[in-house]
Amino acid sequence: MSWRKITFIVVALILLLGGAAALSLLFVSMKPDPQRAPEAEIIRSVVAETVKYGEVISPVTRSGRVSSSKEVLLVAEASGKIEAGDVRLKAGESFRKGQLLGTIYKDEAELALKASKSNFLNTLSNILPDLKVDFPEQFNTYYGFFNSIDMEKDLPEFPELKDGKLKVFLASQGVLSEYYTIKQDEKELERHSLYAPFNGTFIDVNFEVGSYVNTGGQIAEMIQTDELEIEVPVENKHSEWIKIGDKVNIHFENGDSLTRGFVVRKSKYINAEQQSRSIFVKVPNAKSLLIAGQYLQVEFPGQKINEAMEIPRAGIFNTNEVFVVLDGELKKKQINILKWNESTLIFNGLDEGMHVVTEALVNVKENTPVNIIGQENTGAGGSGKQVAGR
Repeated sequence: MSWRKITFIVVALILLLGGAAALSLLFVSMKPDPQRAPEAEIIRSVVAETVKYGEVISPVTRSGRVSSSKEVLLVAEASGKIEAGDVRLKAGESFRKGQLLGTIYKDEAELALKASKSNFLNTLSNILPDLKVDFPEQFNTYYGFFNSIDMEKDLPEFPELKDGKLKVFLASQGVLSEYYTIKQDEKELERHSLYAPFNGTFIDVNFEVGSYVNTGGQIAEMIQTDELEIEVPVENKHSEWIKIGDKVNIHFENGDSLTRGFVVRKSKYINAEQQSRSIFVKVPNAKSLLIAGQYLQVEFPGQKINEAMEIPRAGIFNTNEVFVVLDGELKKKQINILKWNESTLIFNGLDEGMHVVTEALVNVKENTPVNIIGQENTGAGGSGKQVAGR
């Protein structure tokens, strides 16, 4: 076959294929476009509450530690060896008010006091004859005073001095100075005996029986056990709502109810680290209920707040802004926050009847169309609109 024929055939095939392609494109272009269904508008559903103001009472519950209303140190006011009293000097040992807790060795002090009393009796016996002669009307008084002195007891009260001459006479004989010196020694001897100032227990003992202690030595630390209170640290912003005299409910850590008490005082300082104030709660007749060092839950009643509403804190952003639903869309509004709680807050500042969103919303902005959960049939979503989850 000549090259002329071959060329003719190739050209014919090219024209044939090109024409077929052109016809195919023409037929495709003539096909009508399919109709597309309109896209449904997606409406988000949110949790919201209707704004309605009233009286709100917001309690505050915090953990506190039971402590004694009196915690004192037992200090030696004399030096010497510690001798046993009516109770053992041991940590955890309990005692009653007035019991002898121990004594500081006092035998020498007692003997010295008796010697002073003996000298005083000798002085009185020497002036009695002069009193009978110079002051006969006072003789019986001072003779009775002389006979009332007991070597084992404290000196009785000295007779009242109204006569100036008699006072000069007694002073010149050294009677008055001896009397008040003995009274001073009696006070010194009392310091050798350690008596319980209240019903309590030892929580720490530094010197036991048989130890030698100097004047001013801290023998033990003790607390009163029949007058207990609970110290409750409360954040300063919450403590402002707690008043002295408020009645409180007291619970165990597991929530079981225990008893009731009342606020007796509030600290006048703020803990720098915790930014809290100590609130002290007294529990009447708590001896059989509380133990010092125990932790309990204290529920303060809080104060009544009028014309306010309480919502979850999750709905707040930018400190004091919330979303409200107006005409089926989200709108930003500022509120007036009256009190912050652990998971809620109390506010006002919105018009009653508005719907305030009470949950945290992610990836939303103002004017976003929404439905209120529970009101989908009456909210922004209508026919042809698709409702999306939160």
